[in-house]
Amino acid sequence: MSSNSVFPVRPAVLRDAKAIAELHNATVRAAFAGEPEGAQLPVMALDKRQAYWREAIEYAEPQVLVALHGDRIVGFAGIDRSRDEGTQQTMGEIWDIYVDADFQGLGVGLSLWNAAREGLFEEGCTHVSIWLPASNATALRFFELAGFAREAGAVKTVRVGAVEIDELRLKRSLI
Repeated sequence: MSSNSVFPVRPAVLRDAKAIAELHNATVRAAFAGEPEGAQLPVMALDKRQAYWREAIEYAEPQVLVALHGDRIVGFAGIDRSRDEGTQQTMGEIWDIYVDADFQGLGVGLSLWNAAREGLFEEGCTHVSIWLPASNATALRFFELAGFAREAGAVKTVRVGAVEIDELRLKRSLI
């Protein structure tokens, strides 16, 4: 999908669902590591997470992209139109983006971002947003370096199990 990336990125296929689910479970705790000390974020049962990703891949909601190192999936992203109320049809959203801990800082995230940007632009999007945990300094820095800016006042609290997480919305133009 993206020819100028360090890691090849392609659309996910149904047989990728298990690997995506395993990677998602392995990385989700790290993504929320800055949350209150001792807070236990639940990891979804692998079979349920796999079913979620199979459905997402099958119905392209969101569109799922995978980054590869050889045959191994080392990162994934979910992209689609924005889910936020009142946004225009030209507003895309990165629903999810996760990278294997062993591959962070090597260009997987950049490869996924490049492919996501191309995919959203091809779908007619002119802008993109992403919601990130306020405590995830690594992800915030990555997306700010990629040209995203925090949207003033765009903060929400989401419940993950028994934990409440503050998220910030970042946006940028695709053109």
